[in-house]
Amino acid sequence: MTLRIYNTRTGEKEPFTPLEPGRVSIYVCGVTTYNYCHIGHGRAMVVFDVVARELRRRGLEVNFVRNYTDVDDKIIRRSLQESISAQEVSDKYVHATQEDILALGCHPPTVEPRVTEHMDDIISLIQRLVEKGHAYPSNGDVYFSVESFTPYGRFSNRNLEDLRAGSRIEINEQKANPLDFALWKAAKPGEPAWESPWGGGRPGWHIECSAMSAHYLGESFDIHGGGSDLVFPHHENEIAQSEAASGKMLARYWMHNGMITVNQEKMSKSLNNFFTIREALVRFHREAIRLFLLSTQYRNPVDYSDTSLEESEAGLERLYQAVAQAEKFIARDKSPRGIQVRELLEQIPAERLMKERPWSRLEAPWEVPTARLSLAERELLELTEQVQQRLDEAMDDDFNTARALGHLFELARAIGRFVTVQPKVSAGATPVLAAAQSVLVGFSRDVLGLLSVTPAAFQEDLNIRRLQGRDVTPEAIDAQIAERREARASKDWARSDRIRDQLADQGIVLEDSPEGTLWKVTSRIDIAKNS
Repeated sequence: MTLRIYNTRTGEKEPFTPLEPGRVSIYVCGVTTYNYCHIGHGRAMVVFDVVARELRRRGLEVNFVRNYTDVDDKIIRRSLQESISAQEVSDKYVHATQEDILALGCHPPTVEPRVTEHMDDIISLIQRLVEKGHAYPSNGDVYFSVESFTPYGRFSNRNLEDLRAGSRIEINEQKANPLDFALWKAAKPGEPAWESPWGGGRPGWHIECSAMSAHYLGESFDIHGGGSDLVFPHHENEIAQSEAASGKMLARYWMHNGMITVNQEKMSKSLNNFFTIREALVRFHREAIRLFLLSTQYRNPVDYSDTSLEESEAGLERLYQAVAQAEKFIARDKSPRGIQVRELLEQIPAERLMKERPWSRLEAPWEVPTARLSLAERELLELTEQVQQRLDEAMDDDFNTARALGHLFELARAIGRFVTVQPKVSAGATPVLAAAQSVLVGFSRDVLGLLSVTPAAFQEDLNIRRLQGRDVTPEAIDAQIAERREARASKDWARSDRIRDQLADQGIVLEDSPEGTLWKVTSRIDIAKNS
């Protein structure tokens, strides 16, 4: 199997071959730190977190760089509004962004550079462009000469004549050509400034990424990523200035995630139709947000709505329910085999179980001759191995997480059916179910960032969230369950049923088991289905 990545530069899916065997270099454009991140930023964070996770799963060493733009017009405006320095503004929102990244369950990048830490790199790169005739100073500013770079416009499939026609309304007498873009901006009174050969000033937006990617990854690297809104002008300009300076291809593969829309409009701060990651996390479990963001192939847009998040949360609940069912079944096996299986699941990473597949190699304690398996056991084992292969195939196809999730839900449904039709513990049931559980949990957790907590912890978090706005507390529910337990002990079945019905009317469902009574709060989707 070969990983194929859709390359924005060529418009085709191409086999992925890293520049350096065994190592992958990735640069992703980060946020401008003047406000809290919205869900659109969250999609880029989650998408490229999954890309890095999947590449690591394949045994590759990943050098992942994502920057912070910590000097910008928007930051300066925010500093004036809040009566604090621009650095204080950027520090505040860099910290907030890092909190959001972790809250979404994303692994931090290898390096998170800030623009202000790389002024020497930026100035040096601009000097190279001036010396090579690709840039020119003008009254303290420095502009990149678009006409000096023949391929300009090809990356974004822009026609230069159309661009010139559109730029006439923004005539700047300091530019030789209306399409030329700023590499360095002369300082205005009261603004942050750094000394340069052209006077005090600060960098333009585009040059910063070229300088920082070269500093950490070299003049050529494997993957450059970002949102599709960055294709033009940001990435078009990055390519122009980087390749004009080095004469080398900047990135071999360009990946762009689709935008988050609200009522089919792009979510953005400028349109004031955005929802911050923090706002979403108050209402929904972080893994429900991840599942929502990954339920559509990353290149396609996805429309944000409460209903979509609730559906994702309900889907996540089904996955956790399958894990809980498998764990309960395996826990019932008190034989030496069952004990060994549980120890393996606790001690050996699911990733290793997925790769080595001890159940298919018939190694103890998984060793069960296929001929001795029941029909249900054989079917679940066959499906488990098929799903493992299909997961690899889905990720090979340009990190198709939507397809991968479909296979995981299929496996979760199969686990549910299995524990229903095979209620008794048997020699084959425990290892076969453990195999299915390891694939479901291993891929979900290690690649998608899902199923990373215990089913009990997930349900507890979900219950607390769903109780928000309802006239009932966990303490009140526990008290009613205790009262029902007393009624059952005294065989007062009518009273027991009445308490269950009262809780059901409040959207609380009880689940009795030998270990006791658990409760969960139904979602709005469940209520709608049952109404």
